[in-house]
Amino acid sequence: MPHLRIEYSPGLAARLDMDGLCRAAHRAMVETGVFPLAGIRVRAFCADHCIVADDHPDNDFAALILTVGAGRTTETLQQAGAHIWDAVRAYLAEPLASPHFALSLDIRESNPDLSWKDTPIHGRLSKKD
Repeated sequence: MPHLRIEYSPGLAARLDMDGLCRAAHRAMVETGVFPLAGIRVRAFCADHCIVADDHPDNDFAALILTVGAGRTTETLQQAGAHIWDAVRAYLAEPLASPHFALSLDIRESNPDLSWKDTPIHGRLSKKD
C-alpha cells in the first residue's frame, strides 16, 4: 500500500487522457519518497452513472482516495498529499479552469488488523536494490 483510487465522471475521460492522469499521480507518489514503489497502485474507474451537483450536462468530477498503511505521521501524510494534490491539479488545470469541475483528494489509513496482503512484487523489487 499506498493505493490511489480515482473515480471520475464519464465526461472527464472525453476531455483528457485518463492514463496521463494516472501516470502523473503515480510519478508524484514516487517523488514523495514516502511510499515503497512495490506498494504503489493507481487505479481509475469511471462512474458510469452519476449526478454532479446541479446535474448540468458539463459538470465533471474526479475524486481521489489514497489508502495508506498505518504508521506514518499526519505531517508526513500531509506533505505527501500536498505533493500529489499539486501534481494532479497541474494535470487537471484545464477542467479546473471551468466552473463545471470538482476535484477532491482524501487520504485514509488502513487498519493493519483488518488488512491482508500477499504481494510477491515486493520481493522482486527489493532484489533490484
